[in-house]
Amino acid sequence: MAHILIVEDEENIARMLDATLTLGGHTSQWCADGSQVVDAITQNEFGLILLDVMLPGLDGFSIMAQLDSQQIPVIFLSAMQQVEDKVRGLRLGAEDYISKPFEPLELLARIEVVLRRRGRGENVLEYGGIRQELDSHTVTLRGEPVALAPKEFELLRVFLQNQNLALSREKLLSMVWGYEYAGESRTVDIHVQRLRQKLGLTGHLVTLPRVGYRLEKLT
Repeated sequence: MAHILIVEDEENIARMLDATLTLGGHTSQWCADGSQVVDAITQNEFGLILLDVMLPGLDGFSIMAQLDSQQIPVIFLSAMQQVEDKVRGLRLGAEDYISKPFEPLELLARIEVVLRRRGRGENVLEYGGIRQELDSHTVTLRGEPVALAPKEFELLRVFLQNQNLALSREKLLSMVWGYEYAGESRTVDIHVQRLRQKLGLTGHLVTLPRVGYRLEKLT
């Protein structure tokens, strides 16, 4: 889905947000200090920012004034629930303003709305000669159909949407098989091997020792 920057100074909330985003198929990076946000954006590509208002270093409104909201959509997450605060955030260019506390599933739903509205919720993913159509649940390799099992299809989607990112076996298990899956991480290895064989990804879908896997972005 998307690589999302969490700007939140409370670690427990940041961990909850990370778990929620993982459940929705997203990846995330955490930034606890407002003064570090601009550098984080410069060094990484994010599809969306979840931005708290009350932060050390630089508050959320000040950060928002420095950002190009046309490039990266922003959703405010804040305990500040006054109407004037919400209006201020939206006028600064935020896509949404969600008051704490909030329901994780509601947050995921609003994220999906923003990503679709901004054209970041892709339905067709391509990589070299591979074309994956999410709506029709089909995959082709240089125009020829390739039969993938349901979990192979989902694993391919995760890799295509998170190119150049190191994904641990544990994260892949949670993103593809769900939190309740009790199998061994060897399951991920087997499915990765199948993707490599069926789609010619040897040399592109690389193993990271003691970490997991990464799909190298094509240049």
